Amino acid sequence: MITITPAAAAQIRHSAESTQSQDMHLRIAVRREDDGSFVYGMGFDELGENDVLLASEGINIVVSDTSKDFLLGATLDFVEISPGEHQFIFINPNDPAHAGKSKPEDGAPRVG
Repeated sequence: MITITPAAAAQIRHSAESTQSQDMHLRIAVRREDDGSFVYGMGFDELGENDVLLASEGINIVVSDTSKDFLLGATLDFVEISPGEHQFIFINPNDPAHAGKSKPEDGAPRVG
């Protein structure tokens, strides 16, 4: 469903340790706006009743039933946007903002 790169997994582990959230899952959410664009969100959370539990790169991922189809084939990466500035990005073939784009510098949606 969704792939996490090794760089993203390392940063997620670091974030979990710094916020004492090691026992929680990473929740990834996506919502389609009225104009068709996707808005992404991430945070540490518990498994909910209608959630799907996945794993990638040793990271337990929680996705709501309503978000799962939007994330099919997506990749979460942690990249250097400019010297010294790193961000999470989603590379998602289902995202209309991603149509015809294959590299983060081509405009992959970012999550801060």
